[in-house]
Amino acid sequence: MHHRFTPKEHHFNYRIFLFAFDLDELPELNRRLPLFSLNRSNLFSFRENDFFPVTEPIHHGSVGSNGLNLKEHPAATTPSSLKQRLLDHLAARGIELNGGRIMLVTLPRVCGYLFNPVSFYFCYDATGKCVASLAEVTNTFREMKPYFLGPDTAVAATPGTFHRRTPKHFYVSPFSDVDTTFDFTLRAPGERLSIQIDDYVGEARTLTSTLAGPRRELTNARLAWFTLKYPLITLRIITLIHWHAALLWLRRLPWFPKAARSTDQRDLYRPHASIATNAADATKLPAPTEAA
Repeated sequence: MHHRFTPKEHHFNYRIFLFAFDLDELPELNRRLPLFSLNRSNLFSFRENDFFPVTEPIHHGSVGSNGLNLKEHPAATTPSSLKQRLLDHLAARGIELNGGRIMLVTLPRVCGYLFNPVSFYFCYDATGKCVASLAEVTNTFREMKPYFLGPDTAVAATPGTFHRRTPKHFYVSPFSDVDTTFDFTLRAPGERLSIQIDDYVGEARTLTSTLAGPRRELTNARLAWFTLKYPLITLRIITLIHWHAALLWLRRLPWFPKAARSTDQRDLYRPHASIATNAADATKLPAPTEAA
């Protein structure tokens, strides 16, 4: 569900499906599911290099509020697995899973085509406690930006829930400026998935997006059925994004060009040519102020 409140109301609600992968189980899924492959082509293809590219150059990397230089991952000399990149990212923030698992909620490539507006990582320690989460946001320019929700963002009253409000500094939609604020509420998936991301301008909530639905076991039969029920789902998602953007443009909503305020588009990977005169730009900027 996506609901924009201002400057004009706009709402839509679509049924989709997502995968929830235990990263350690990807090789087993590769063997068990004829329609799914790991790091090679298939109807559904999961390629580890499509996700969390923190060993690549970062655009306008800053020093985060935790004092860590977000450019602490140098260009890798040897390829690393997706889980290892995440473990390194967590370790740099003082978090050790000690053999725990990482769950990724996302979509793989479908017929070779990939697009995820946002993917979610849930990180569990050896006792099974969810100790951290990340939201990896991707825009239609194929830029990626991870948002980290560590133990300090855990909601004590609801184990496995993380909440953080943080400056966006990322171009997600031409109808939202880059200096708005993301408000994440990420709940570790159980029998249901329940995730909410709000946009704020000051203290005014301007937009809310939610993902909610029941868990279903990943079997050959169900994957075949969902392939028919939700055909070419990644292509459908990108098509619907452009369709609703066209509707907002026809309603004359104010829009913001991608190249405007390029220096405020920070801590992102795979920068588009409109903001990156040098893809290896890693200029250190002052840390953005955290919202309350």
